[in-house]
Amino acid sequence: MTPEEKAAVLAESLPYIRRFRGKVVVVKYGGHAIGDEQSIAGFAEDIVLMRSVGIRPVVVHGGGPQIGALMKRLGMIPEFRAGLRVTDADTLDVTRMVLVGKVNRDLVAAVNVHGPLAVGLSGEDAGLITASANPDPELGFVGDVAAVDPTIIERLLHEELIPVVATIGSGPGGQAYNINADTAAGALAEALRAEKLVFLTDIEGLLADLADHSSLLTTVTVDDLEAMVAAGTVTAGMVPKVASCVRALRGGIGHAHILDGRVPHALLLEVFTHEGVGTMVNP
Repeated sequence: MTPEEKAAVLAESLPYIRRFRGKVVVVKYGGHAIGDEQSIAGFAEDIVLMRSVGIRPVVVHGGGPQIGALMKRLGMIPEFRAGLRVTDADTLDVTRMVLVGKVNRDLVAAVNVHGPLAVGLSGEDAGLITASANPDPELGFVGDVAAVDPTIIERLLHEELIPVVATIGSGPGGQAYNINADTAAGALAEALRAEKLVFLTDIEGLLADLADHSSLLTTVTVDDLEAMVAAGTVTAGMVPKVASCVRALRGGIGHAHILDGRVPHALLLEVFTHEGVGTMVNP
C-alpha cells in the first residue's frame, strides 16, 4: 500500500471515529474465532486502537473449542443437547478453569502488551450476571441470563479501562452457571445501552443460502432475522447469535454485526470503512 493509499484509509475512518467516540461497543470474541497467538494479538491491537480513538470497547468471550479440548485431554466426553453443552459439576469446573483461568487471561495479557488497559472478570464478579437454571434439568449447570448489573463495567469504562468478560454467571446461593457467550453478550450490550454489538465468529456472516458461500447478506433488519429463523435459514450455532441480535436491537442498541473473526482486522474494517465486512443488522 502506498503512502497515499494509507492516507486515504485514515481519512475514510475519520467520520466513523467522530460518530462513535464515547460510545460503548460490545465485542463478542467467539471460541471458534480465537486462534493462535498471532490472531489473538491482532484482535488485541484492534481493541486497543478502538479505545485509543475514544470508543469504549467491552470484550465478551466464549471458549467452547478450548473447553472441549481440555475435556478430551482429561478423558471426559463432551455432550450437547440442542446446541448447549451438558454441564455437570466436573464439566463446570473445567469450564471455569478454561474461560476464567485460561482464555480470559490470554486476552487480557494480549491487550496489556500495549499498556495497562484490560481488566479481566467474569459474570460472577460484583453481581455482573445473575443466572437462573436452564429449564431443561438434563443440561445441569447451564444457565440463562436472569439479570445484568453493569455497574462494575461502567466503573471500569469510566476509568478508561477495557473490560474482558468470561461468561460464567452466579445464581441463588452463589451457584455458578455456564452461560452461552452469545446470549450473555447481547444481554450485556442491552444493559450498557451499547451503540454496537459485534460477533466475531468463524463464518463470513449471514448467508441467504447456507450451501452458497457467495450469498452473504451485507445488511439485514431485525424483521428479516426473525423471518429467517422461522424459515429455518438460521440453524445450529447461529441461532443464539441471531437471538441476541434481535433482543439487543429490540432493547435499543444501535446496530449489530456478525463478522468473520479469522479475517485480519475484521473489526476495524467493519467499524471504520464504508464497505465493511460481514453482515450488519439494522433495527
